[in-house]
Parts: sequence; structure tokens; C-alpha cells
Amino acid sequence: MRIPARSALLSLAWLALLSLPRPAAGAPDAPHQSPPVQAFSFDREHAALLVMDFENDILAMLPEKAQGPLLDRASAILKEARAARLPIIYVVVRFRDGYPELSPQNKRFSALKASGRLREGSPGAEIHGRVAPQAGDIVVTKRRVGAFSTTDLESILRANHITTLAMIGISTSGVVLSTVRWASDLDYQLLVVGDACADFDDEVHRVLMEKVFPGQATVLTTEAFLQALEAKAK
Repeated sequence: MRIPARSALLSLAWLALLSLPRPAAGAPDAPHQSPPVQAFSFDREHAALLVMDFENDILAMLPEKAQGPLLDRASAILKEARAARLPIIYVVVRFRDGYPELSPQNKRFSALKASGRLREGSPGAEIHGRVAPQAGDIVVTKRRVGAFSTTDLESILRANHITTLAMIGISTSGVVLSTVRWASDLDYQLLVVGDACADFDDEVHRVLMEKVFPGQATVLTTEAFLQALEAKAK
């Protein structure tokens, strides 16, 4: 009986697989090698760095062991971004005394009024000293989650011909997610420096960085972003 062409091809493929050499029993697996940092470039002349919600009250909500490494990466990014003369725009969330901006219907923020956190003028609402603004940096204050909501951020970006936004921030599921969504709808080129962002839930952070953000932004590491800045500076 004649074997159909498709079946014959499958049989040949199976025989080829069987003939491949196999590792000897007990042989150690090949050592794992980290993937090389991918070369990356962007339009630095029309880019800005957004440093979002690096406030004392918000940092304190992260595990203590995560705070130092996150600040190390954010500090390194700020240093190189300033050397490359990127505009630095800080985004902070703060409220007036008495929290008149907050509605009891706002599920995310309604508990803040009782806690006293993120009140204007309080130490907890200040940007952490290791990543504090310097002369010439811009600070934008918001009353909600996203960097564009309740702020004049878009006016600042348009006035300075900025079309590319690099982002670091806390939290990934808060300000970073909201800002990515809004900025994408406004047609900005978006870079999210994944390991310089943090969330209060590691799994949520992972899913956003691996599954959600890549559809609207380029997700890269601190190392890759610094290399791109250094390459432009040469």
C-alpha cells in the first residue's frame, strides 16, 4: 500500500530526531548563560526621563530589601540621563491638608485621608533623597494615579518638543501602567526601564512587564538603557 506523502515526511522527520546524539547519562547540563544586552537606540534629542512616585511614603510600602537596589538603579539612570542632558521630569502624588481632592467614592485613594500619607509638606510626600531633583529639573504634582491625569505634563512635553518618554516608577500597576496607557494613546514612543520600576506584588510586576507593556512600549533593563545613553553621548 502506498504511504501518503504527508505521512512519509513525518516518518522521515521522526527518524531524523531519533538519530540526533543524546547526552550521556549523568552528564551535567550546559551552564546557563544570561542573554546579552540587546543594542538599543532612541531619539535622545526629543526624549525625557519620567521619574514617578519615588516618594518616601510610597517607597516605604516596598519590602526593605527591595528599596536599596531599586534606588541604586534609579540613581544610576538619573546620573547618566543628566550627563546626556535629557530633561528630567519628576511626577509626584500629593494632596492638600484635609484631602479636598479625594472623593469617598475613589476606592484607591479613599483610605489616604485617614492615614495622613502623601500630604503636601509632609516628609512622607517628599522625593527620596537619593533620587532628589536638582536645579533645572521639573516636578509635576498629580492628584490621581497616572502622570497625565490632573497635571500639566502634556503641555510641558509639547512645549519642549518631547516625543519619547523613558519611565521609571512605583508602582508598576499604578503610575507606570496608567501613564503607559495614556501616553500610548497620545502616540509617544515609550521606554519602560523594567528593573527600575517596582510593585507591591512581584507577580503583577512580572505579568505587566512581560505580557502587557510590550504591546505599547519597549521594555528594557537599566543596563540596556544606560548603554543607549552612553552610545549617544560619544
